[in-house]
Amino acid sequence: MTFQLCCASKTTSPHHQLLNDLREILGEARDFNVLHQVRGVLYFADEHFFQCLEGEQSVILRLLEKLYKDPRHHQIKLFRALQVERGHFSQWSMKYVRRNSKIQQFFEHKGFLRFQPLNLDKQDIPNLLKLLYEIEQFEDIVDDFV
Repeated sequence: MTFQLCCASKTTSPHHQLLNDLREILGEARDFNVLHQVRGVLYFADEHFFQCLEGEQSVILRLLEKLYKDPRHHQIKLFRALQVERGHFSQWSMKYVRRNSKIQQFFEHKGFLRFQPLNLDKQDIPNLLKLLYEIEQFEDIVDDFV
């Protein structure tokens, strides 16, 4: 069994600092996750983060505490924290999925004009996770800001 935690938050970073903060967040996550056998995915668009983490429960809960203390995040919403038979993101220490039309379509279908994960319900998360699993990973985030 693997512990899975999915949550969303809003960035506090001003636009001019956002690219640097995203690189730091992704780098920190990947370094920590490799050391602690955590796997996951991070999606960022329209000033919002969505992430899903999988691994040892005590480690994931420690990461959640860090997230609550991180000044780059606010309005944190926890969607699910549960044991799953098999993790979705076992291939990635922290998969980064950049802005994607399939995610945009998912939110439009839910009635949102933008990526607004804080407005999702728990029952929306499995479908969002399926999309995030299927979408190709990108190593660099520069293209998101040009």
